Amino acid sequence: MLFSRGFSRLPKASFNRCPKWLLSHHPHPHRQDHHHRRRYFVLSPTYRETLRMVGLGMMKFQVFGCREIYSWGSPFLNGVRHQIHQESSSLVEEQLDPFSLVADELSLLADRLRSMVVAEVPKLASAAEYFFKMGVEGKRFRPTVLLLMATALNMPLPRSAPAEVPETLSTELRTRQQCIAEITEMIHVASLLHDDVLDDAEKRRGIGSLNFVMGNKVAVLAGDFLLSRACVALASLKNTEVVSLLATVVEHLVTGETMQMTSTSEQRVSMEYYLQKTYYKTASLISNSCKAIALLAGQTAEVSMLAFEYGKNLGLAFQLIDDILDFTGTSASLGKGSLSDIRHGIITAPILFAIEEFPQLAGIVKQGLDKPADIDLALDYLGKSHGIQKTRELATKHANLAAEAIDSLPESDDEDVLRSRRALIDLAHRVITRTK
Repeated sequence: MLFSRGFSRLPKASFNRCPKWLLSHHPHPHRQDHHHRRRYFVLSPTYRETLRMVGLGMMKFQVFGCREIYSWGSPFLNGVRHQIHQESSSLVEEQLDPFSLVADELSLLADRLRSMVVAEVPKLASAAEYFFKMGVEGKRFRPTVLLLMATALNMPLPRSAPAEVPETLSTELRTRQQCIAEITEMIHVASLLHDDVLDDAEKRRGIGSLNFVMGNKVAVLAGDFLLSRACVALASLKNTEVVSLLATVVEHLVTGETMQMTSTSEQRVSMEYYLQKTYYKTASLISNSCKAIALLAGQTAEVSMLAFEYGKNLGLAFQLIDDILDFTGTSASLGKGSLSDIRHGIITAPILFAIEEFPQLAGIVKQGLDKPADIDLALDYLGKSHGIQKTRELATKHANLAAEAIDSLPESDDEDVLRSRRALIDLAHRVITRTK
């Protein structure tokens, strides 16, 4: 029997004044078991052509949102319901909002984060809580992923698992997994504070960046303070494997930033170098945190690796879309300046794909893009290329891999588990269709 899995609509603003971006979503062609069919987001020919047109005209207009249609569906004026059909139940599932599924926990987590960053020195306390205050705490994307992953992995463990690990998601285990979400958010915000200093950023999340408001020294110290608080919380878990994972994340953040600052002319035009740097700077945190959630639950190495693969591919897709939005978004929609990367000489996927079509662009990029005229020339080449389209296709590929990892998890009949798994797949879809 077929039932519909609904994806939540994007905000109405995403559908205004925009060409149709079409996506198809197909079951995996090789897996036909009763309980799972892998979901694939596919860029349709019409979508590809639309992206081509966006590429040709992108220097003259901005892309703010889209109306998306499944290949077998028809459009509605105010949005489209995305539905995935899967054998398993006769019930029609309501549309999922991943964030609402964990809203109560996110609220508790926000309160705990604010209490965890209290410091003895008033100025340090004010700086440390700057991005944890009500209204500027962000979307809490990473904690949402981790809390949903915790529920998605709430299933009986194999007999070989340690006897002391409960077979159901106990209150104690859930609290420890919430702690991972808190640690992850503190590490993430600390990295933002440090990045803004390195980039001389003036805005973050729609307000003045901390370095702009309080100065570079205070911003660096606030980031260090958050990392120290994260370390204290991490130590309280008393799990050496999890401690090692998240310590490696901090190392990766530093490594990725250093790779970006010290790249040679050849590395600047290397897609392999870019993707490795992107994993270190963006995907390592969410992938290793997802794996930590699985390890705390006593899951097998195979299941832990699936959690890791979901986080890695979700993180890569997220950054690839960020790279697109840096060219196609506005300062208002992004909460920071548009064209920020290229103005700082940072080369991202759209430009790298444009170089494949226009090799002469490589010479300009290798020179460092120090002159405004060189930046304008690079943007002209990007506008004539398929760079934006190819970047979105690569992001879609990673979103598919993330969905595949969730579909590969051991079967479960628990409604909460299945709902959380659908929500994780929905998040992969949201990542590649977001406009800010």
